[in-house]
Amino acid sequence: MKILVIGSGGREHALAWKLRQSEGVQAVYCVPGNAGAAIDASCIPGDILSLPEMANLAESLKVSFTVVGPEAPLAAGIVDAFAARGLAVVGPVRSAARLESSKIFAKEFMRQHRIPTADFAVLEKPADIDDHIGRFGFPVALKADGLAAGKGVVLAKNETEARATATTMLAGEVVGPAGRRLVVEQFLRGEETSFIVLTDGRDFCIFPPTQDHKAAFDNDQGPNTGGMGAYCDPDILTDEIRETVISRVVEPTLEGVRATGQPFQGFLYVGLMLTGDGPMVLEFNVRLGDPETQPLVHGMTGNLAQLLASAAEGRLDAGAGEWKAGKTTCVVLTSEGYPGSYPKGRIITGIDRAEACGAKVFHAGTRFHQGQIATAGGRVLGVTAGGDTLAESMENAYSAVKEIHFDGMHFRRDIGKKGLSRARL
Repeated sequence: MKILVIGSGGREHALAWKLRQSEGVQAVYCVPGNAGAAIDASCIPGDILSLPEMANLAESLKVSFTVVGPEAPLAAGIVDAFAARGLAVVGPVRSAARLESSKIFAKEFMRQHRIPTADFAVLEKPADIDDHIGRFGFPVALKADGLAAGKGVVLAKNETEARATATTMLAGEVVGPAGRRLVVEQFLRGEETSFIVLTDGRDFCIFPPTQDHKAAFDNDQGPNTGGMGAYCDPDILTDEIRETVISRVVEPTLEGVRATGQPFQGFLYVGLMLTGDGPMVLEFNVRLGDPETQPLVHGMTGNLAQLLASAAEGRLDAGAGEWKAGKTTCVVLTSEGYPGSYPKGRIITGIDRAEACGAKVFHAGTRFHQGQIATAGGRVLGVTAGGDTLAESMENAYSAVKEIHFDGMHFRRDIGKKGLSRARL
């Protein structure tokens, strides 16, 4: 079996690493990959948004199937392009990918299918601000309709901040064209959780729950990022909540998409808020989360290649998805200034020492520079480690972090802390 992974982040390195370990895999390719993925796969340069180029590559490599990591190619219709050539691929078609590529479409879909979510209104022009900005009280969530790399959500504390944010977003000054239409949404209180399933369009395999940490600084302070770290712990959800999410969210979503005539195939990521009134959907993603993928695959014992191949072929083998007991923590190391502008080209040291501690270091924004590994993005590395308990996995991850250095390195020091609080209840 030969497999192509599309993308260049920590998620794609983690997938390549785990796929390479799967029985029956002859070769793993990654386009364009990064300095770490190059260790675990054959990296090939390419434009992942050029759909003909990607389809040509899959054909020339004669891969068994392709895994699409990031959202942008899915939103552009890469699965449709591959399907037109009879190429097996893990991911939803463009129409189903709108669950992520358009917040407005997703909210209206949830309303139509009675999926629990916060009340909302749509802002399309400055006059809508007067009509809707105070409708749900404060604080209030403002969300860009389009793809914004995890940076299109702003929690406004008061009316002044909400009006200013809405005005600048509608003008394209915050996240560009993605913010020219907005969702203004009732603020939900509770704890966030990522709930991910892999589906062939009808059957699905449930991945263990994870918890991402979006804010740049400790204690959930600072601007939203693409994710500063995550941990995987089955105890995040009770059996009762898990069954509620399946029956009230996952199944209605898959049924709703299936009713359009093009079933949802691939990863469905449900971003949940666990409120006093039960789990509510914050957002849908149509691919694996990053950094959630890193702790998920680190703790996986099943055959990932077999699992993904079966989904792509429409005959899901859920039994191939198995995880070891224990917990896993991933701490993301970022460049200074992230999620704003940041420097590149800073030499990274200590990765070998960190892995000698027992961690796995997944690369995100890295490249080779004169024979050394250097920074090339905002999120640089994901230091991932397991343990019998969450506390042990956190200690192992942070011990490995201490071995790594690059100028301006930043990371949160509280990844997993919420889980420890839960364990003491």
